[in-house]
Amino acid sequence: MIEATGLTKHYGRTVAVDHLSFTVEAGRVTGFLGPNGAGKSTTMRMVLGLDRPTSGDVRIDGKHYRDLKLPLTTVGALLDAKWVHPNRSARAHLRWLAKATKLPRKRVDEVLDLVGLGSVANKNAGGFSLGMSQRLGIAAALLGDPKVLLFDEPVNGLDPEGILWIRRFMHRLAAEGRTVFVSSHLLSEMAQTAQDLVVIGRGKLIYQGTVSDFVENATENTVLVRSPELTRLADLLRADGVQVVEDGDSIRVANLASSAIGELAAAHRIVLHELNPQLGSLEEAFIQLTGESVEYHAHDKEPTA
Repeated sequence: MIEATGLTKHYGRTVAVDHLSFTVEAGRVTGFLGPNGAGKSTTMRMVLGLDRPTSGDVRIDGKHYRDLKLPLTTVGALLDAKWVHPNRSARAHLRWLAKATKLPRKRVDEVLDLVGLGSVANKNAGGFSLGMSQRLGIAAALLGDPKVLLFDEPVNGLDPEGILWIRRFMHRLAAEGRTVFVSSHLLSEMAQTAQDLVVIGRGKLIYQGTVSDFVENATENTVLVRSPELTRLADLLRADGVQVVEDGDSIRVANLASSAIGELAAAHRIVLHELNPQLGSLEEAFIQLTGESVEYHAHDKEPTA
């Protein structure tokens, strides 16, 4: 478990993280979201003791990172997949980490096989693709078999196969009872990977809870309806005070369950050709709740010649 209480970080007059409090539970994948410049990387660095908070507190399983005797056996992290010396092999890199942190040498080959790098263990890291580098970074994070794992943008730049592998791997780690905290700007991927979210903007907490609650509370769910008697059905719905928007040869009904629409149509012998719930997306919810926290806004205005 990760617990942050009033976590604050100033860089001169700049407030990077502002009285941030959140909890990351064990046994679940928690996504860490926020616009660029929201303070995600700074927060992760404070969790790992790389940056000292200006004020506030953050603990890993009840302890500060600096108080952990063998940190890699409690928490593993992937912050930068390319920090490995390019002329050092994957196996040599992990053996160096294992020796420096007093971990058994046999663990090196175990984690290399775990992330699918066993066949290229003696290849220099400088020749690795981005996907292979990400896997090596995950292997390093797992070296001490920690219960808490932090990943900063682990799928950045990966192909679909690599993204799918990391997603399934994180689910497996959480299923083993580990705490998995993942920062990412790929919202569509987080919608499939995370069960919980911590969302921040300008260093402040915007939301903490489940992905489903985040989407449900921040977006409007509608039902797409097609019928040969669309006008009559729309009039009946409006007569009951329901919001209806015409959309070509269909209508969109807001804030009413599809079952209720179907029952109304059946009661008036109206044939339905389609009754399709349209759920909000994580992207829509994110934009809705973080719009005011975005540092730079783009405009849809056409450029002038």
